[in-house]
Amino acid sequence: MAKKFSELRAGMSPESQARAKARTREMLEEMPLQELRQARGLSQKMLAEVLHVRQPAIAKLEKRTDMYISTLRSHIEAMGGHLEVVARFPDGEVRISNFSDLTTC
Repeated sequence: MAKKFSELRAGMSPESQARAKARTREMLEEMPLQELRQARGLSQKMLAEVLHVRQPAIAKLEKRTDMYISTLRSHIEAMGGHLEVVARFPDGEVRISNFSDLTTC
């Protein structure tokens, strides 16, 4: 018989629960565009309508490994988000502002 997740979690050690929470945070902080769109409850068709393109264009975009920042920004904004470009160094982070003046496609 299947157990509820809450029952399984209750049986985990505090250390295991902490590791599971940390891993969940990591997974939510980094994901491909397709998973982000799905997590936001949007279909490719819905996003295509917002961006005034056809659904296959969204499918193609989600498979790309290289794209213009303006294209990525349009995609993120169509999902209700805001794109920031951040450079991370051993001694800190810097938000790159060159792209804030780009107009969306």
